[in-house]
Amino acid sequence: MTVPVYIAEVSPPHLRGQLVTINSLFITGGQFIASVVDGAFSYFEPRWYMLGLSTLPAVLQFFGFLFLPESPRWLLQKGRSQEARQVLSQIRGNQSIDEEYDAIRTNIEEEEKEAGGGGFIILRILGHGPTRRALIVGCGLQMFQQLSGINTVMYYSATILQMAGVRDDKQAIWLAAATSATNFVVGRRKLTLGSLLGTGFSLTLLAVGFLLSAQNSPPITLHPVDLQNSTCRQYESCEFCMLDPNCGFCYRENGTSVYDSSCVPVNQLSTDHAAWGRCSNQTEATDSPIWAYNYCPTSYSWVVLMGLILYLAFFAPGMGPMPWTVNSEIYPLWARSTGNACSAGVNWIFNVLVSLTFLHVAEFLTYYGAFFMYTGLVVLGLLFVQGCLPETQGLQLEDIENLFTGQLCSCGGSSPNGNRHVHYIRVKGNNYLPSDNDASDVE
Repeated sequence: MTVPVYIAEVSPPHLRGQLVTINSLFITGGQFIASVVDGAFSYFEPRWYMLGLSTLPAVLQFFGFLFLPESPRWLLQKGRSQEARQVLSQIRGNQSIDEEYDAIRTNIEEEEKEAGGGGFIILRILGHGPTRRALIVGCGLQMFQQLSGINTVMYYSATILQMAGVRDDKQAIWLAAATSATNFVVGRRKLTLGSLLGTGFSLTLLAVGFLLSAQNSPPITLHPVDLQNSTCRQYESCEFCMLDPNCGFCYRENGTSVYDSSCVPVNQLSTDHAAWGRCSNQTEATDSPIWAYNYCPTSYSWVVLMGLILYLAFFAPGMGPMPWTVNSEIYPLWARSTGNACSAGVNWIFNVLVSLTFLHVAEFLTYYGAFFMYTGLVVLGLLFVQGCLPETQGLQLEDIENLFTGQLCSCGGSSPNGNRHVHYIRVKGNNYLPSDNDASDVE
């Protein structure tokens, strides 16, 4: 939450979106590196060493933060004007800062007058129309970012690949690392809309991959006597056996054909083998039966892998960074920290909600049903962005509040100026958009 806000406050308007996107780019780059480390440690025991390695980048980041200057906008808000001017001059290099400094100072003074002072900031946000509408748009973007299933893909990519028929654990981990590398790919509004369209297509492809696997699921041909009287003996195909977390699929293979298949209870101590029967004590012999827990043998694994790669390729440049970029821009300074805190809280709440419910949703709706559900949520997000998100690219932070002066979701179709470049000037202390016939009363 803090980093996008800091970047937005110290960067010039024409570079603001790029810098916030680079921040998101390096986050996803870190996820890729973590996936590679995960794959490397999958060959070693114990694997808890990988958790200790995570302290190293945290220590480096801590010492790096010690050398960062404060935001000029924050310094001005705290009355430290001389220090604010020095910091602004430092981060702008040899450029003239007088006009930008005066604009920031004037805007902060006006905001302090409008805000009144005192009271909880969240209550002031909710009571102020433009800021309340900005908060709804910001929280909505963060909500739909998570409801599009991004962290289901990031957290469960190896599991999803196993569900699609990739047998070996290490192979699934390395394929997940290769998939996450796709996320390391670099007007906001159009980019977000395009990203949602591509994300919806990719989720549909994922769902179709699982649907094809389900429709061609190997039948169960053997029904051994089950002394435990479990539900496993009721299933007639691998698809339904796989959806039951207490069951696994035991079969033999001859090329691409499956035979002598059965659904038996999984060992409660280890999912690597069955509780009893021929798959309870597997060997490396070529004629040994194969134990499949959480997946079915299928020839459609490549469809799911392609869906994962396309999903991250479409998500990374748009819905990945844009909710953070937009939230770092749309609030006035007095509400910026609280607004970003609320939107980040919404992001993490839905992150946890989606992550905790994915396996349960997949169990009740089937895997293709779960991804069709995420596709439907992406369509809702597309309608929300189309109707409610204005274009903020190239505008000063002090001018963006004007985009939310109208009714909620009346600003998405176009910016208030149509297709022209917005240029606000000061008219007796207020933001003012000059008309073509206006040429007076400008101070």
